[in-house]
Amino acid sequence: MPDLRPVFFVIGLLVASLGAAMFVPMIVDLAYGDRSWQAFAISGIFTMLFGGVMALAAYSPQRNLRARGAFILTTLSWVALSAFAALPLWLSPIGVPAIDAMFESVSGITTTGSTVFTGLDDMPKGVLLWRAILQWIGGVGIIVTAMAILPMLKVGGMQLFRLESSDMGEKILPKAASIAAGIGYIYVFLTFLCALGYLWTGMNGFDAVAHAMTTIATGGYSTSDASMGGFMDNGADLVGITFMLAGALPFGMYLMASRGNFRGALTDPQMRAFFAVVSLLIATLTLFLWISSEIGRIEGLRLAAFNTISIITGTGYATADYNSWGPFAVAMFFAFMFIGGCAGSTACSVKIFRYQVAFEGLRAYLFKMPRRHAVSPMRYNNAPLPESVVYSVMGFLFLFLTCFAISAVALSMTGLDPVTAWSAAGTSIANVGPGLGDIIGPVGNFQSLPASSKWILMFNMLLGRLEIVTALVLLTPSFWRS
Repeated sequence: MPDLRPVFFVIGLLVASLGAAMFVPMIVDLAYGDRSWQAFAISGIFTMLFGGVMALAAYSPQRNLRARGAFILTTLSWVALSAFAALPLWLSPIGVPAIDAMFESVSGITTTGSTVFTGLDDMPKGVLLWRAILQWIGGVGIIVTAMAILPMLKVGGMQLFRLESSDMGEKILPKAASIAAGIGYIYVFLTFLCALGYLWTGMNGFDAVAHAMTTIATGGYSTSDASMGGFMDNGADLVGITFMLAGALPFGMYLMASRGNFRGALTDPQMRAFFAVVSLLIATLTLFLWISSEIGRIEGLRLAAFNTISIITGTGYATADYNSWGPFAVAMFFAFMFIGGCAGSTACSVKIFRYQVAFEGLRAYLFKMPRRHAVSPMRYNNAPLPESVVYSVMGFLFLFLTCFAISAVALSMTGLDPVTAWSAAGTSIANVGPGLGDIIGPVGNFQSLPASSKWILMFNMLLGRLEIVTALVLLTPSFWRS
């Protein structure tokens, strides 16, 4: 049994920090005269006390974290933060049932963006800001997890993206702290630039800040029921396109660029592949809209570009009901869910680099099949590609597709129609947000789904954000043996 004191110490600090963050929407509610400030005050005090007591009780001078402890920390921290983040939503005067508050919290902090809320335009500002804060926290949290912890645990091929070549051994926490500092500055700077861009398009200050948080986090929570479609007239969609792409790029690239290594950042193979795929799919969908509808050329390009990038990056904003564009467009958007952005970004889903590694492994396999004694070395980014990385990626892909299929069948058993069940399974495990069909499509939401469906979707959202393996390994008996 691993020593869990470092795990609970860190979780306690994270929970206490989350409690402190609850006072920001409390102040906003007080400024706007909304009654929900009391829910944030009570929840903030309770959460800070609980987290503080946990950290003090688990404090130990020796805080080295072994690999097994890192697996537990990665999973439990996201579960704990999701649970406590739901408290102010549940206690707020808007009358949210406990399961809906939990669903909104999990969807927010995993940056999925699926919502059970309606009437956003008239909702208390503190609640809207809290949803944006949750996605903003989740966005930076997954970057630190993906860049500092998962490479050490060799999860899903992430060991390709170690920022330092030295063996960190048990010093996972110090490495995470040093990476988090650099990422934090970049993350705040990009959010600031995005907010300025939205202000330039005519958004008010509150909407600009809230949307900037959820855009950089590729989360997709909006302050309006019309999503980004309500702000499209003045070009907010163009700002959204720019910063959704910025959030979907590897933050390791930003770190390298900030240290003067522009060449290494610009030659990243997954970045080149990402832009190539996005450009090809936008061109395809734009051409389809021009041919099959009466949408103008500029409007068709903007609609295709924004909604394609939104779904591929897992942001989940919408500027149109793409369900009405016909079966071809619906099939394309379903496929978009399983692409994802770059490793070490706020984006979600499978991610581009895994497809690159899988194709390289497949190429080597097909080359050697008719040539039993041939040697076909595998390479990635002009460096040898270890077989262990290929096996890790193949294992991730197998588990991802298996979990998707099982959850889709389980959702069907709760009474959902096939389109809703399969698209809900896909959008939740890929952390995209909207699904397909009339119920959970871009103009719908998840409020009407049965409670059993919501629990399955919450599990899926956490599973997808934790890169599948990180969570599932805790269910194996061998993990807990000394």
